[in-house]
Amino acid sequence: MSGSNTARDINRVTGAIIKVSLHLIIYALVILIFYEGITAGYRFGHEIFSATAVASPPGWDRIITIGEDQSDYDIGRLLEKEGLIHNRYVFVIQSELYDYKLYPGVYRLNTSMTSREILDALSAEPKEEEGEPDT
Repeated sequence: MSGSNTARDINRVTGAIIKVSLHLIIYALVILIFYEGITAGYRFGHEIFSATAVASPPGWDRIITIGEDQSDYDIGRLLEKEGLIHNRYVFVIQSELYDYKLYPGVYRLNTSMTSREILDALSAEPKEEEGEPDT
């Protein structure tokens, strides 16, 4: 009888260890998910209110053409694709939050410009001369 009691005790202790281990793993995963979500949210919010440039000066110039029918989101996607901004969603939120009106035209932008500087350039009334990109 003592052999079966010992086996039963070992099984009970093993089950308790496995249960505690699974709870610890689940808690660790929940903490990791919260940590990643909070840090990603902070970075996103920080970029909205404290924009940084993609590159250090002097950066690289890019000629961008903005069409009449392009939305702020389309422009943000184009700027992100061209390597001028980090995140198109930050660009769209900044455009709405700071009430920028973006004009169509041809613009010379630089990778050392912040998204706010790019918004300032795109919201300036376009010049009447054709052929020369706005600076």
